[in-house]
Amino acid sequence: MSRAEQPSRRTVLAVAVAAAVAGSAGPAAAAGSAADAAPDETAARLVDNHAWTTYSDWRSGTAKGTRAVAGSRPGVVIGAPAGTIEYTDPHTGTTATWEYATWTSPVHELAVPSTEVIASWNARTPAGSWIQIELQGTYSDGTATPWYVMGRWAAGDGDIKRTSVDDQTDDKSTIWTDTFAIDDPSTGLRLTSYRLRLTLYRKPGTKTTPTVWRLGAMGSDVPDRFTVPASAPGLARELIVPRYSQEIHAGQYPEYDNGGEAWCSPTSSQMIIEYWGGRLTEEQLAWVDPSYADPQVCHAARYTYDYQYAGCGNWPFNAAYAATFKDLQGVVTRLGSLTDLETLIAAGIPAITSQSFLKEELTGAGYGTSGHLMTVVGFTAEGDVIANDPASPGDAAVRRVYKRSEWENIWLRTKRYNASGKVVSGTGGVCYLYFPARPTPRQRKALAAVGVR
Repeated sequence: MSRAEQPSRRTVLAVAVAAAVAGSAGPAAAAGSAADAAPDETAARLVDNHAWTTYSDWRSGTAKGTRAVAGSRPGVVIGAPAGTIEYTDPHTGTTATWEYATWTSPVHELAVPSTEVIASWNARTPAGSWIQIELQGTYSDGTATPWYVMGRWAAGDGDIKRTSVDDQTDDKSTIWTDTFAIDDPSTGLRLTSYRLRLTLYRKPGTKTTPTVWRLGAMGSDVPDRFTVPASAPGLARELIVPRYSQEIHAGQYPEYDNGGEAWCSPTSSQMIIEYWGGRLTEEQLAWVDPSYADPQVCHAARYTYDYQYAGCGNWPFNAAYAATFKDLQGVVTRLGSLTDLETLIAAGIPAITSQSFLKEELTGAGYGTSGHLMTVVGFTAEGDVIANDPASPGDAAVRRVYKRSEWENIWLRTKRYNASGKVVSGTGGVCYLYFPARPTPRQRKALAAVGVR
């Protein structure tokens, strides 16, 4: 996050919103609009989160050169490659030949015909391998989307540069970095089903293979709204989560999104990874300048960096990074209210949330932002949000308490006014959830309650 009010990569998603409210007198006129929805109307009806994770899931797809593997963490790997291709990395200009194999999921019928879809995946990609994730869907008018690339990803950066792919559209929908979006939701057009295709790559003649353990997507149809009423407090608990500041890294490694000033997403990711016991070795951190504090934050920035977006805030790339740590998995989803977060916190699961706001909209923040990630670690007895906010001057200042009504509104709304009075988009409750590969029964129940399995 830049603490200045910078244009968001998703600003373009607000174009239709701006047109719809062009005659509005301003925020006061919008606040009482019929589109405003109470938190209890959301998660079950507005979000569909589906994933393939089990051995039978991997056996159910269409395999061309891949095979399912059983065990404590079932997945899909390269068996006998389907062929070879040449790939020219757009960020290095290097052309290399790769063996490949594919796995295509069954069609998933969306319980929520969706205006947006975000894919998530958890995988291991040893040196000499990488993966591509694609989505193809059917619209409510019966026509099909093209195959859209949702990401080209590797845990490392020595073989390819992990990247989103720009300029993908069919004039009905567009891929905005990591998000499939219907171009004009006001027409009523929605995505009603989708399938995902994995392509696994490796250097020819080797036995190396990526392993993908989790593949899925979150479809949603969250209505346009400037305001969302606060939910009733229901929990007082605080999880002990490591506290890291992005600000102490300002100016470090500017090749990764201009340095720490913009590292809210990887900083938040690293906090929760370490909460679950994820640790980096001295060997993994050897590349970091030894004079830098919290070198693991620099590492997280490097290994979440999207070379096309030129930033560390690609949502699925952060979830995939978290899942490179032993026995962790990660997904991107949307939640419906702070009640959902309370359910997770009660089960010991913190969450990373995405929000944007003006300085005066969040008491005590001291800044405004067009997009920022922070970690929710608990709730006070009054129901206010306890957050580890990486946009703090140092690690000791990271723990913040924010007013429940303010915080819930800036997180759940889908449209807002920026400092110039222009209508721009909000995230509509986006969050990252990182949790054990084998959750406890209580954790599993809490995740299921918010639609994640």
